[in-house]
Amino acid sequence: MTLNATTSHTVGPYYHIGLTWLNREDLTTPATLGERVAISGQVVDGKGEVVNDAMLEVWQANSAGKYDHPEDEQDKALDPSFEGFGRVPVDAEGRFRFTTIKPGSVPGLNGTTQAPHLVILVFARGLVKHLLTRIYFEGEALNGDDPLLACVPAERRSTLVAKPDAHGVYQWNVILQGTDKETVFFDY
Repeated sequence: MTLNATTSHTVGPYYHIGLTWLNREDLTTPATLGERVAISGQVVDGKGEVVNDAMLEVWQANSAGKYDHPEDEQDKALDPSFEGFGRVPVDAEGRFRFTTIKPGSVPGLNGTTQAPHLVILVFARGLVKHLLTRIYFEGEALNGDDPLLACVPAERRSTLVAKPDAHGVYQWNVILQGTDKETVFFDY
């Protein structure tokens, strides 16, 4: 018997059949350590039209800067009440909101230090492969030294930085292809 690769398919609109059981718009519990933050935004396409079937997957370190993953061998404490993972669907207007904690800084390559950030995967119809991006926090002292953020042209960095509104909710949008405001996405 031989096995043949199947043809490529987009990740939506049917991803919800197998993925929605992991939806978590609050990544914290009452016992989670760290500064709680809310992040809100909208997913739109290159024409500014709403993408109403997107899902964001959030991966992050805990407040001490340690990932809840066996490959993170740092000598930092794990927070047993924080997994650092969540899936957040958008509503009919492409809007999302989730609550998490501000992560600590984590090591980068060659002895560098990465600024506190969230790793975001974007799933939506029309995408053959999910997109990878990050959310950084406005005003973080380490942003200026973050090795990955430094690789992004200065005029595009703002697409990766969430800014707090008057109520303290961080605002960050996902803008797909087609404009100079397009969110920076990374190859992996």
